[in-house]
Amino acid sequence: MNAVAEHLAQVIHREGPITFDRFMDIALYGDGGFFASGHGAGRSGRDFVTSPEVGPLFGACAARALDRLWDALEQPDPFLVVEAGAGNGRLAREVLRAAPACSTALRYVLVERSPALRFEQRARLPLEPADEALGPFVRRFHEDQAVPAAGAGPVFASVEELPPVSARDTVVFANELLDNLPFGIAEWDGRRWNEVRVGVRASSGPSGVVFEEVLVPIDADLGYSVEPGTRIPIPRGLEEWWRTCEGVVRHGFVLVIDYTTTIANIGAHPWLRTYREHAIGGDPLDAPGEQDITADVVLEQLESVSPLSLLRIDDQADWLAVLGIDDLVAEGRRIWEAGADRGDIEALAGRSRVTEAAALTDRAGLGSHQVMLYGAGGAGGRGFSWS
Repeated sequence: MNAVAEHLAQVIHREGPITFDRFMDIALYGDGGFFASGHGAGRSGRDFVTSPEVGPLFGACAARALDRLWDALEQPDPFLVVEAGAGNGRLAREVLRAAPACSTALRYVLVERSPALRFEQRARLPLEPADEALGPFVRRFHEDQAVPAAGAGPVFASVEELPPVSARDTVVFANELLDNLPFGIAEWDGRRWNEVRVGVRASSGPSGVVFEEVLVPIDADLGYSVEPGTRIPIPRGLEEWWRTCEGVVRHGFVLVIDYTTTIANIGAHPWLRTYREHAIGGDPLDAPGEQDITADVVLEQLESVSPLSLLRIDDQADWLAVLGIDDLVAEGRRIWEAGADRGDIEALAGRSRVTEAAALTDRAGLGSHQVMLYGAGGAGGRGFSWS
């Protein structure tokens, strides 16, 4: 039995069957958990590939998106961007390399719970101390108040949790984070809703214990019309995350990208999945801490728990097209053709844009992810456009 499983077994023995979201939080983020120990997105030696891991092209387009949001906010300085679930810093690094127009105003804060992944960020980015994320500061003439100096960006910092900030204009950017926020599980049996809890029993196997489901009645109608036996997520982690975002973004945007489903389609395919070493993992209760646990984000639940106004929703393929991914691919071809005889790194990177774009816009894969933009404090308005 690994240390995470042992800890979970102790908690359950002490408290009785626990909710799935608590099981998931410990399995993914607790000491020795999946993300806490450095697992996650990446290629060799990792478990799954997200858009930033495909190559630098996604980061270049994300940098253009940040410029559009900066313009919509009337080019504030400082311009605070908070990347929630920043992982190993790959996306932030590519944004920096793309040199967006907002760079001189940019204060970029990476939020990542995993100490191992925050350590990896140091090799990719010039990180400043967290308390200087909005720095450097200057004092206004004849005033005691210190304010962030203009034109001092880009400044990058890394923290464990979404920070309380004093910047007026803020963007929170979360790429494939919501699917990993801990969720409970409810099942409709035709008469009532039951919650799936996690218990433990002794086993003759090598681990000595087996985690098992325990159904507990829910004293409420969740309000969804589904077939008997249908299971849906209970978005507790999503609710908590949005409450935090509401406190961070007084005026600005929240940009989230993830794979989604609807209540009408939730029974059509498995919405709860595990990943391990670039393959589908085992049962979610097996080997806690050794595999990712993830779920499609239910659009109706996202709408009901978000306190901010949804400005627009796009498929990732369409979003990247508006941001000029085709132009970047054409530029890559020109770089390759000009340097093919040398075969240097710049030329090879130009050629790779073709395959990167194909993967990022594949409507059977990453291209089908939903890009959802929310506004706070009147930012953007209903007429916001990425073009």
